[in-house]
Amino acid sequence: MKICLAGEGAQGISHAEVLQDIEGVEIDTLAGGIAADAEAFAYQRGIPHWSLDLEECLSRDGVEAVILTTPNQVHCAQTELALNMGKHVLVEIPMGISLAESQRIAELEERTGLVCMVCHTQRYNSAFREVYRQVQEGELTLHHIVQQTYFFRRRNENRFGKKRTWVDALLWHQACHMVDMCYWLLDDPDMEGWGQAGPLHAELAVPMDISIGMRTKDGKLVTSANSFNNYGPIYSEYRFIGEEATLLAQKGKLTDHEGQEIELPAGGGIDAQDREFFASIKAGRQPLTSCRACLPTMEIIDRIQRSIDV
Repeated sequence: MKICLAGEGAQGISHAEVLQDIEGVEIDTLAGGIAADAEAFAYQRGIPHWSLDLEECLSRDGVEAVILTTPNQVHCAQTELALNMGKHVLVEIPMGISLAESQRIAELEERTGLVCMVCHTQRYNSAFREVYRQVQEGELTLHHIVQQTYFFRRRNENRFGKKRTWVDALLWHQACHMVDMCYWLLDDPDMEGWGQAGPLHAELAVPMDISIGMRTKDGKLVTSANSFNNYGPIYSEYRFIGEEATLLAQKGKLTDHEGQEIELPAGGGIDAQDREFFASIKAGRQPLTSCRACLPTMEIIDRIQRSIDV
C-alpha cells in the first residue's frame, strides 16, 4: 500500500522508523512543512517524492492513506481534506483542538466509511493493555487513578531541541493521552471533568501547569498533574489504585504494590498502533482508536476546558 507521510518532525521520524518494518507498506510521498527539512527527511529515508502541498501528495497515483504528524492546529483541516479525497487517515492526537473540530471529523469518518484513526498510542502500550485486561476480567477493581506528566517546555522546541513553528497545548495534546486512557479503562463517557490552570507563559500564551480531576458516576476518581515547567527529561507515570492491588506504570514497566514487575508481552506502542491502522483498512473494519470511538475523550476534555475557563 502506498501512503503519504505528513510531517518531518519528531513524530514523523517515529512513524517512518516503524513503517519500514511493516511488510507491504511504502511511503510514496512526504508532505512537509519546511522545505529544507522535508527534502533532507525524504532523501535520508529514500522517499521518492516530497512537497509542501499536502493535496499534491495525496493526489499521487496509488496513494491510499495518509499518516498526519503535523502541528495540532491543522489536524482537523488536513483530516477533512484527506477524507474528502477518499484517503484513509491516521492522525496524531489531538484529532482537533476543540470539541467542534473533533465532532466534524467523527461525522465525516462515518459519512465516508473510510478508516479514520487517532494515535491514542497508550491503548496499544503493553503495560496499559495488561491493566485493561485485569479491569475487564474483574481482577482489578479501580478506585483511583493518579497520574503525572512532566516536561520542560519553556522554550518552543521539540524533543530534539529543534525550534517549533507552532505551540503545543498541555491540555488538548499532552493531557489528551491521560484522559483517553482513563476513559478507556473506566468506560464512562459522561464522567465529570474539571481543572485548574496556572499562569500563561509570557511569550507562548499557554498555561504551563494544569491540574485535572475526573469522577465517574459510581465514584471512581482520577487525579492528574501536568507541567511544562519541570526541569529534567520528559516523565510520565500512572498509579492504578484498586481494591485488590495497586499497580504502577512507568518507563515501560508495570509493577505491583510490592515492587514486583509484572511480565508483559513484547511489542506494543507505535508499532502495534500503526499495524492496527493497516489491518483495519485491509479488513474494512473500525479500528480500536477510530475518531468516532474516541470522541467521548474530546467531550471530557471540553468539559475540563470549560471548567478552567470559568
